[in-house]
Amino acid sequence: MNRAAVAVVLALSAALATSNAQSQPAPAPTPAVTNVGANLNITPKRLTFDRARRSATVYIYNQGNQPATFDIALVDRVMLQDGQIITVNDADAAAKPIVAQLKSAKDLLLVSPRRATLAPGQGQTIRLRIGSVPADAAGEYRTHLTVTTIPPPSAGVSAEAAAAGGRGELSFQINAVFGISIPAIVRFSDPDPRAAIENAHIEQVDMALDGKTTKRTPVMVFDLTRQGTSSLFGNIEVRGRNQKEALGFARGLGVYTEIAKRTVRIPLTREPGSGEKLEITFTDDDTSPGKLLAKLDM
Repeated sequence: MNRAAVAVVLALSAALATSNAQSQPAPAPTPAVTNVGANLNITPKRLTFDRARRSATVYIYNQGNQPATFDIALVDRVMLQDGQIITVNDADAAAKPIVAQLKSAKDLLLVSPRRATLAPGQGQTIRLRIGSVPADAAGEYRTHLTVTTIPPPSAGVSAEAAAAGGRGELSFQINAVFGISIPAIVRFSDPDPRAAIENAHIEQVDMALDGKTTKRTPVMVFDLTRQGTSSLFGNIEVRGRNQKEALGFARGLGVYTEIAKRTVRIPLTREPGSGEKLEITFTDDDTSPGKLLAKLDM
């Protein structure tokens, strides 16, 4: 899966009380921020459909300590060549050619329910199924099931609370909206996952260890190229040629059909020795789990 999470500022309400023009300026206020999000879990992390498998279920669970309402929608997203996933509405001019390559499954799938209110510790089953299928449907289509928290009606600063502020006091509240998005892939042709690993090299990067200190870390950088007509989804491992030790790995890494390749960066646990031979492998975790799809010896 590609596992994607969103945090969006929903509302920013502010009020500044009128101050006496002859009074001394008040010191800059320190705003208070309130987070009203819920802790959301979703299973599974990825959905695939085809002509034989026309329906699926997803389970969401409120792990938070307060009731929460969730909006459930299908949202089209695309993958950029650096692996970033964005909504088609957020794509800039440079990403428009990628958006043009997306075959959306948004109109092919039916989702129920579209909204759910869950108490703490309560779950909800979401059902998806293929609706009408165009007669000429072929290849792979994709959209993303997106579950987003909706702030309660009490969220925000009321007019009364704003008016009650002291002279020169700035009062506002930020409500963060959290969501989880998982890919929903519909295939009307036989899967064709073929891949190659290209342009591999090692870079030295300063990486944060605990948010404060950094450490110079070797990072394996390469292009994962999609050679077949299907998207790719699998696992990467970097190993010494004759060692059981894995120097780096990544699970659930994908390349979607709107791009031909993406750049992958894998931090290594140690600096490879001089002349040491390395092996990079990409194994399928989609249609044939465990199958080797690509390998490169360095």
